[in-house]
Amino acid sequence: MAERTKCGGHGRTRQLFFALGSFFQRQVRVARLAVIVAVSAIAFLLGIVLFSYGSRLYEDWRETRLLNRATALLQEGKLSKAAQTARELVARHPDFVPALYVLAEAAEKQNREEAVSWRQQIARLLPTDLDSQLNLASAALRFGKLDLARQALDRVPANDRDSAAYHVVAGWLARAEGNFAGQEEQFAAAVKKEPSNDLYQFNLAALQIRSKDSEKSARARDTLQRLSRMAPYRTGALRALLNDAVARNERAAADSFAQQLQMSPEITFGDYLLCLNFYRKLDEKKFRLVLERVKPFAARDPGNLAALMDWMNQNGLAGDVVKWIDKLPAAELNSTPTAVAVADAYATTKNWSRLKRWTRTGTWGDSEYLRLAYQAIATRQSRPRTGNASDEFETLWRSAEQSANEQPEHELALARLASKWDLEKESEELWWRVAKSASSRREALEWLRRLYRAENETAKLYDVLQRIHDSSPTEAPITADLARLGLNIGQNTEQSHQLAKEAYDRDPNEVNCAVTYAFSLSRLGKNAEGVAIMQSLPPEQLHDPHAAVYVALLLAEAGQAEAASDYIAATDDAEIYPEEEKLLDEAKARLATAFADPSAAISALPAEQSPTPTALPR
Repeated sequence: MAERTKCGGHGRTRQLFFALGSFFQRQVRVARLAVIVAVSAIAFLLGIVLFSYGSRLYEDWRETRLLNRATALLQEGKLSKAAQTARELVARHPDFVPALYVLAEAAEKQNREEAVSWRQQIARLLPTDLDSQLNLASAALRFGKLDLARQALDRVPANDRDSAAYHVVAGWLARAEGNFAGQEEQFAAAVKKEPSNDLYQFNLAALQIRSKDSEKSARARDTLQRLSRMAPYRTGALRALLNDAVARNERAAADSFAQQLQMSPEITFGDYLLCLNFYRKLDEKKFRLVLERVKPFAARDPGNLAALMDWMNQNGLAGDVVKWIDKLPAAELNSTPTAVAVADAYATTKNWSRLKRWTRTGTWGDSEYLRLAYQAIATRQSRPRTGNASDEFETLWRSAEQSANEQPEHELALARLASKWDLEKESEELWWRVAKSASSRREALEWLRRLYRAENETAKLYDVLQRIHDSSPTEAPITADLARLGLNIGQNTEQSHQLAKEAYDRDPNEVNCAVTYAFSLSRLGKNAEGVAIMQSLPPEQLHDPHAAVYVALLLAEAGQAEAASDYIAATDDAEIYPEEEKLLDEAKARLATAFADPSAAISALPAEQSPTPTALPR
């Protein structure tokens, strides 16, 4: 029994150990499983991290590789491929600035307007970066988007607006607006900031060589002479120097510049036309020989052929163009630019029958509106102005306007044609439409100014002058014209007095500005101050009829009757404006009063001086 008990105890002990062993085995398996799960989770997470990091590294490597490739293609001149590669990058990252730079550069080198949109995106992403805003402004100017260029310059921080680069871009904007005084001011500021920059020196000299200021033009001439010996500026400098020499009739110098220009590797066909201008002045026989040598060369290229015909039309050689046309194969006259030049030759020579035949049929591509316009002009000029002819003209002209399709460059060409052929109603409508485009606004307003001046429509003229002044407020002669007209017609009198002073302060040596301010002072009851200003001007300038009217009025007001009579005589048989006629009548009335009282007329003159016919008494 004891043995059974002992045996039973051993059995229970074994069971206990067995149970404990099983328990520990289960625990070990659970722990092992937990470890495996944990390790697997860590490995999984580590794999995700490594994959993500590796993918990012790969993407970064791939993007860097694409950017390097795009940049290399751009430098090699493979512009389309460079743009295609950069577009891949922008498709992944729309705000990736380096890729946008490649796209902008490629588009600019291909002369594509999309460059503006790429520059806009860069400027949006880098709003305080000077170069980004200047690049946008430059691209906008290149494609005639003047308002956008102005906005870009307005965003340039104030502390960056005194940089040379800013002044250069602002100068080109001023030029595009027709503000040549502003252009010179900005270019001069750029040179002042960086006097050793030859590009800035060239820009200023090419502008100032045409200046009426002899010191400025002489200084510009010296600068261009120096730059003509430097490869990057040689051709441009020679062009400016040749134009200047021809304008000043310095034939020996012009001949030298023409010879140098023709030897330049960068010479263009336009430069040959520039040389023709000189040779025509130099020697008619030599000019004819050169022209005959240029003709066959021009005929090889449609663009050159059209350019030469156009130059001949504008220089009184349209008859020669008509004779030349008969000798050229018909195939060489098929290009659109040449077709337009042929039509202009027929119109200039008033060969209406041939112009009608030339423009009756065919398609001139983008210049279809000009074919219809020339057809309309031929119809109007070749027939008496009967009802049917007038109706046909109206129909053709309206078709030409519709074909222009509200494209600014087409409407500009049509407006020029209408003005050339004295189509006043049609040209007025077109010029107002063209004036909506910033790039051609100044030209349009100048044409309207001439139109309203010729018709003596002073209210409309004042409006046009106000618009020109608004777009070019620093241009002193324009400011003076606006002020003087305002004073004459009683329009915005207070502003007109203020503008007269502004114009004089800006350019006191310009006769128009000085005379206008003197007139303003006289109207303000300060006639003696006005006379003093006129006394400071060269007498020969004051004898211009338009200036003489005001001199006579102020002298009559001062009681200087005999001197005033001399300036009144300067207006005899001269064409002066209606408002100036009224001022002249006012001066004559004052003189009549003065001569009616001889003692008053004599006492008005300084005792120690006597008036002369060429100078104001002092």
